[in-house]
Amino acid sequence: MSTIEISGNGRSSGLGNVRSNRLSTAVDMTPMVDLGFLLITFFMLATTLSSPTAMSVFLPKKTDDGTMPIKASNVLTIFLGDNDDICYLDGVAATDDQALSALKTTHSGFELRNIIFAAQRRVNSIQRNTSESAEAFTVVIKPTAGSSYKNMVDAMDEMAITRTSRYALVDELTPAESKLLANRQNINRGIPTKTGHFK
Repeated sequence: MSTIEISGNGRSSGLGNVRSNRLSTAVDMTPMVDLGFLLITFFMLATTLSSPTAMSVFLPKKTDDGTMPIKASNVLTIFLGDNDDICYLDGVAATDDQALSALKTTHSGFELRNIIFAAQRRVNSIQRNTSESAEAFTVVIKPTAGSSYKNMVDAMDEMAITRTSRYALVDELTPAESKLLANRQNINRGIPTKTGHFK
């Protein structure tokens, strides 16, 4: 609390001369310091500390030969490439003759999300016509040597955003996929492939 000290006796000296009282203030900072520590303590106790976030990944059971057969028409294959580029095959296997013309390029984020949604709608329409299992849609994510860790995390985030229940992260390319991506790079550089394809 602040106190006011009054100095002087307040008596008159001489002929009507009145000496004015001198006032001095002294501020006690103890309550303000107490209030500051109370606020710090309150915010420390009321604030929730950031907890580490993690994504739950459930691995499927392997068959006897270590592979799980999946129909190519139900698969969206995503290849993570250089410079945040993403190539994908929607419902087409890399060994198919139409794979080179079906291989498209996109980017992560909103564009990749729309492609996943479109592939889900395509597979769902096939399921309605053929009465297949409702969980037949599968996404296969394949990072290449030029991709970064951020590309893989972004692709995994899209699996959670689009609520894709079946997806696989594969770190190896098949010979057909390696050849397909190499032909795609040659097309981008303007080099004709053996089949004569250009961009």
